[in-house]
Amino acid sequence: MLPVKVIVSCIALLAFSGSVVGAEAPQSSVVIGGSLSKGKKPVSDVLKSPFGVDFDGQGNMYIVELSGGRIHKMDSKEVLSVMAGDGSKGYSGDGGPAKSATFNGMHNVAVTSDGDLYVSDSWNHCVRKINGKTGIISTVAGTGEAGFDGDGGPANKAKFHNLMCVSLNIAEDQLYLADLKNRRVRMVDLKTGIVSTVAGNGKKGVPQDGGIATDSPLVDPRAVAVDSKGSIYILERSGHALRVVTPDGKIRTVAGTGELGAMDGSALKSQLNSPKHLAIDSEDRVIIADDQNARIRMYDPEKATLESILGKGVESPKRGLLRPHGVCVHRDGSIYVVDTGHHRILRLQLK
Repeated sequence: MLPVKVIVSCIALLAFSGSVVGAEAPQSSVVIGGSLSKGKKPVSDVLKSPFGVDFDGQGNMYIVELSGGRIHKMDSKEVLSVMAGDGSKGYSGDGGPAKSATFNGMHNVAVTSDGDLYVSDSWNHCVRKINGKTGIISTVAGTGEAGFDGDGGPANKAKFHNLMCVSLNIAEDQLYLADLKNRRVRMVDLKTGIVSTVAGNGKKGVPQDGGIATDSPLVDPRAVAVDSKGSIYILERSGHALRVVTPDGKIRTVAGTGELGAMDGSALKSQLNSPKHLAIDSEDRVIIADDQNARIRMYDPEKATLESILGKGVESPKRGLLRPHGVCVHRDGSIYVVDTGHHRILRLQLK
C-alpha cells in the first residue's frame, strides 16, 4: 500500500460570469498523482491513465484505470491500495476475489453508499459489480459479447456494445448505462435486474427538441447522469452537446451548438469540444469534463448558462489539464476531476 501525497496549490478568486462563486475563494489541489511543474514530465508511477472516480458513504475513494487495468482505493487515512485487477487485459475472475480479476478498458465507476462498485468494463461490453462486503466480482449487465438485444429481460443476458458510462440514481435502485455504439442509453432496475432503453432508437442523428426520447436518434451517447428530479442528462462526445430526458420521456438539447468550440455563456449558444464525462451536484448543476478544451465546465439549468470553472482559460484557480475525463461530486460539494493525461486526481472547491 502506498501513502498518497496531498499537494495543495492554487487558492485564488474565481471569476465566474463576472462575479465570485460562493463566499470564499475557490481552491484547487492535487489529491493523487504527480505534481506538474514547468519543465517536468507528468509522472505515472501511481496511476496509469485513470478514467473514473467515485466515493462510498464512508468517504473511501475508488479510481478505475483505462489502460492500467486496476481499481484503486484510497481510505480515510489517505492510503492508496489496489483493490481489483491485476493490470492485464482480459475478462476473467467472476465469482472470485476482485483483486484477481481482469478488465478491458474501464471507463468509469459508480459506487453505492454501502460500498458496492459498478464498473463500466467498456471493451468487454459489460458492467461488473464488486460486492463491498465480500470483495467478490460478478457481471450484472452484458455477456462479454458485443451486440444489441435483451430489453425487457435480465441485464446479465442482454447485449451491449461499448458501455462507456455507468451511473446511479439518488435512490441507488436504478443503474444508467451509456451504450455508445448502440446509440442508446439503457437502464437496469437493480431490484428486478431487468434492462430497458430510456433514450435512443439506434440511429445516428441529432434528436429533435420535444421528441420522444426512445424514438429519437443520438449522435454518440458517451456519458449519462441523473439529477434529483429524475431528469436524465446525456453527454455526446462528437455531438458536442448536452441533452436531457425529462421525467415525461421527452428529449431536448440544453447546451452546445453541435459545432466544436470553447465559447461560454448562454448554454444553447455555447460550445463544447469532445466532452467525455459528467456529474450532478447538489443544486442539480451539471459538471462536464470537456476533453479537448482541457476544461471543466458547469451547466446551470436555472440560468441556462455554460461556464468554465477549471482548466484552460480559467485564471484562478489556475490549473492546467490534459485530457480530463472523469468528474465526480463529493457529498461535501467538492468536485473531483480525473486529469487523465497527467495521471492524477484533482479536487476543486468552489466555495
